[in-house]
Amino acid sequence: MASIAFEDVNKVYPDGTHAVHDLNLDVRDGEFVVLVGPSGCGKTTALRMLAGLEEISEGVVRIGEKVVNELDPRERDIAMVFQNYALYPNMTVADNIGFGLRMRKIPKAERQPKVRDAARLLGLSDYLDKKPGQLSGGQRQRVAMGRAIVREPQAFLMDEPLSNLDAKLRVQMRADIAKLQHELGTTTIYVTHDQVEAMTMGDRVAVMKSGVLQQVDTPQRLYDLPANLFVAGFIGTPPMNLLEAAVTVNGHVSVRLAGVDIPVPDEALRAYPGVRTHGGGKIVAGIRARDLHPAGERPDLPTLDARVELVEALGAGSFAYFWIDAFALGYEEANVADAEGEVQEAVGGTRPNLVAEFPPNVQLTIGAQVGVALDPARLHFFDESTGEPLR
Repeated sequence: MASIAFEDVNKVYPDGTHAVHDLNLDVRDGEFVVLVGPSGCGKTTALRMLAGLEEISEGVVRIGEKVVNELDPRERDIAMVFQNYALYPNMTVADNIGFGLRMRKIPKAERQPKVRDAARLLGLSDYLDKKPGQLSGGQRQRVAMGRAIVREPQAFLMDEPLSNLDAKLRVQMRADIAKLQHELGTTTIYVTHDQVEAMTMGDRVAVMKSGVLQQVDTPQRLYDLPANLFVAGFIGTPPMNLLEAAVTVNGHVSVRLAGVDIPVPDEALRAYPGVRTHGGGKIVAGIRARDLHPAGERPDLPTLDARVELVEALGAGSFAYFWIDAFALGYEEANVADAEGEVQEAVGGTRPNLVAEFPPNVQLTIGAQVGVALDPARLHFFDESTGEPLR
């Protein structure tokens, strides 16, 4: 096992595409770190540079204390697990798991106990004599994991290993991989575009956008203290509501949102003192779906007028989507400067722009005008032009 470090790493392809910009990331020995972001954000490219499958344009990659920039993949002592299982269909499960050891000329008597131990860890002991075609997708992915485990590498690198599985199997395999990594204590970097996977599996999560690392932190801190508008809108299910608001400072601080003046309580001002400096200007106010309530249940809170657009019943509750008279940003349009320093423009419209998480007893009619209560103490505030939090 070993630590991993990216130091000012860049990747520029021959056509000029700058896929990874000045990546600095330290992964501690035994840590499980997830790289997450939308498609094309550079997360897989970063993983492939670490594995030696892509050349590094600039910077240094270390595994342990060793700089590995010029080492072949086989010399880096890592094991990769891909989304396609890459199993040999004519070999048994045992032979697939032990294939890498056989290629390294490990004697059969030494290979077999390692294969059996890996199969036991993965619940494959009863399938060692079967061929991959006789297994389910989840079992085939376990075989691919077993092939990595028996090598006892310094690090596991996993590139969207669950993307070919159905929803139920993904949930099961998420838990299995996290438990396995905890038992083995092997340094692991896991790439996914699914932020639910990232939040449920990683000791820390690294969020990327357009080749730039946005924030690295524990899942809970990413959720509670996003570093910018993009992270705020990307992390969380459903995403944080991001709405343009006008600030008034006149002894007290308030924000005008969807035609309602909302006093900003001391609790929110302590977390975001920069709001005071934006009197007379506009900012972005963020609110999580769980911090919105049916107006009748929280008459003590400010209420926004909203039109019901869609209701997703989830059994234990529902996600209710509304249209309110406010300019909203999705995470794709969040004003975060890209690697060239250009701020992307947000877009508006009359689509649903507010989502709330309501209890199951709340009955809503599509098209109805209702009140949605907002908890001001739970507001987040961001600079509209830079996307930075007003902390």
